[in-house]
Amino acid sequence: MAKERVEDYIRSIPDFPQEGVIFRDITSVLEDADGLQLAINEMQRKLDGLEFNKIAGLESRGFVFGMPLAYNLHKPFELIRKAGKLPCETISQAYDLEYGQATIEMHKHAIEPGDKVVLVDDLIATGGTMEAAAKLVERLGGEVVKMVFLLELAGLNGRAKLGKYDVESVVTYEGK
Repeated sequence: MAKERVEDYIRSIPDFPQEGVIFRDITSVLEDADGLQLAINEMQRKLDGLEFNKIAGLESRGFVFGMPLAYNLHKPFELIRKAGKLPCETISQAYDLEYGQATIEMHKHAIEPGDKVVLVDDLIATGGTMEAAAKLVERLGGEVVKMVFLLELAGLNGRAKLGKYDVESVVTYEGK
């Protein structure tokens, strides 16, 4: 029987990956046809009335949720990947992790000046990866008009880091 809320499909796993953490597992959403459809529909609803011409998703779960949105809305989908994974000329952006740095890349031709872009990922935690993605879009002359997430871990304050952007999530958990 179909459930009414996306959060009813999300599995919570205590003490993973370490004691005291509650891991919010979205594979339980993906494994259920009704849950997946509800998640995509709810994310798409966040885009109602918004003017934009491209969707970009972050590797890899941003692909999972961004592609159906792009398909449903008949928009091009652009990949934002870990460094070294894209075959054409790229631009890159480093960002801080808890212990070190990581880099993401995007094809230079993916965004053109004036493009209005929606960025999609599964989760907003600290906001660092999405902030780096927004910098890529902006460096190419695009405008980030919205960021859409399935889940938000509000206790990690990612929304504050992304304060200058329009940020929406379908499900918000107050903790970490």
